[in-house]
Amino acid sequence: MHIFSQPSDVVAWRLSQQTCPIVLVPTMGALHRGHLELIREAKKTVGPHGRVIISIFVNPLQFDRALDLSSYPKPLKDDLALCEEEAVDAVFCPAEKSMYADGHSIQIHETLLSRGLCGATRPGHFSGVCTVVLKLFMITGCTAAVFGCKDFQQLAIIQRMIRDLNLPVKIIAYPTVRETDGLAMSSRNTRLTPSHRADAPRIYQSLTAAAPIHEVPQMISAAEKILLDGEITRIDYLEHVDAETLQPALNRTRPSVLAAAVYYDDVRLIDHIDLPAIH
Repeated sequence: MHIFSQPSDVVAWRLSQQTCPIVLVPTMGALHRGHLELIREAKKTVGPHGRVIISIFVNPLQFDRALDLSSYPKPLKDDLALCEEEAVDAVFCPAEKSMYADGHSIQIHETLLSRGLCGATRPGHFSGVCTVVLKLFMITGCTAAVFGCKDFQQLAIIQRMIRDLNLPVKIIAYPTVRETDGLAMSSRNTRLTPSHRADAPRIYQSLTAAAPIHEVPQMISAAEKILLDGEITRIDYLEHVDAETLQPALNRTRPSVLAAAVYYDDVRLIDHIDLPAIH
């Protein structure tokens, strides 16, 4: 397994692969079973003659809170051991100065899909996401990249960036991986107190319990009641949006998404469920 810290070394490696397809799995580290599922999907996609590269980079541009950035788990040694076990071909784990030159002044901005949900409450977050993902595409020369569906707004924005910038990268969307109690897997789950971890499955429970309700205001109200009945410190958002445009949806006549972001003290968790159209 190759381990790279400099973009130039990754470029040299991928040029040496000649015409081999390369699939990227972008991560911020603190790898868990959900990430391993993405890696396995990448290996399946690329086949025996392709290459899988994992990026591990806690991207400062996408953090809107200094505390969240400083407290984000960074167990690099453990992450590299997992990558070795999964037989990935290469890992790219750069330092911030390797990714962003002093005085860097160019970022990628999305102006529609990022207006609501996480974009509304985390200023600059998706500009940071788009910028780093585009850089990773360019550095690795990947032909495809695997993203988890848990961050559905991120996935939609990356797909829009691919379309609007005519990028030659195929996006592979992998379903949300959950713990046995329903909690969506996240690196941030390790920061929950035991009490908050025991309570956290209510996020998914609230969404699934409200899903059968056809009227949107009542659906939102039902989910909110369950969310507030436990140890959640505050709700960041609880919204029903159109699945394609991500704009607020007042009815369920089109495929839609019921999404929530909540805080347990300073730990922010997100989840969502897809809803079919009701006619």
